[in-house]
Amino acid sequence: MSLVLTEEQELLQETAREFVKQRSPVARLRELRDSRSPDGFSRELWKEMAELGWVGIVFPEEYGGAGLGYAELGVVIEECGRQLVAEPFLSTVLLGGNAVLLAGNETQRKDVLPAVCAGERILAMAHQETSRHDPYRNALRAEASGGVYRLSGEKVFVLDGHVADQLVVVARTSGAVDDREGISLFLVNADAKGMSTTRTYLVDSRNAARIRFEGLEVDRSALLGEAGRGAAILDRVLDRATVGLCAEMLGGIQEAFERTLAFLKEREQFGVPIGSFQALKHRAAEMFCQIELARSVVLEALRALDE
Repeated sequence: MSLVLTEEQELLQETAREFVKQRSPVARLRELRDSRSPDGFSRELWKEMAELGWVGIVFPEEYGGAGLGYAELGVVIEECGRQLVAEPFLSTVLLGGNAVLLAGNETQRKDVLPAVCAGERILAMAHQETSRHDPYRNALRAEASGGVYRLSGEKVFVLDGHVADQLVVVARTSGAVDDREGISLFLVNADAKGMSTTRTYLVDSRNAARIRFEGLEVDRSALLGEAGRGAAILDRVLDRATVGLCAEMLGGIQEAFERTLAFLKEREQFGVPIGSFQALKHRAAEMFCQIELARSVVLEALRALDE
């Protein structure tokens, strides 16, 4: 496997880098954070990204996407990571969108994915109930009653849950709280009765919410995939989201490294740039090697998702 970008991917990277640098510099995240923006991101900018085809990169053409791969999406997300872009790639594309694509039936896909690709619908995935990674722990119950399910429980750290139009809710239809089996996924409208949402301000400035379900009723048609067999889908969705998050982090460390190099060349001590000091040269070289190793690992993981 060649661990370098293709010409097309390099062109996409250059386009994304220039666009993000101009339209969403790091200063914009600080403005959104300090102003307590109701959304926490720009819907206008998200629509522009959709028009560029970024939102639908990994979704098939029949659902309004570009039909490309995770290697291409990773290139875009890496550039977004450079400038700490706040728009909902992780929640809408990698989590919610992937859940619908992997588990949804044709009707659900045709209803949701074209709107997502057009930047007209925000998705969120409500799967976490504790402060640590424990994907199978689900105390939120979905009790079947006639033609509906009643959802009761609470989810925390739901990324972009306060602005989502629809939620992919991970609930337990059978088994004990920590069982892998018995997990089901539901597609729920954010304005459904029986649900309350409280925005959560995270330390890294990501947008999140705590969502309480109090006997919320959803039709059986809201079920994504087979009842009680959602763990396998959840695994695949979280794998994709994790790799995407790694691509975002790679962009962040690359930008930090480049800014560090610029400082080493500009800052002077004893009449010379501090970058000329051998000890700092060694540290910069070590940082470069570690980043390139990380880049290779991320690219290999992205391409593995495409195979």
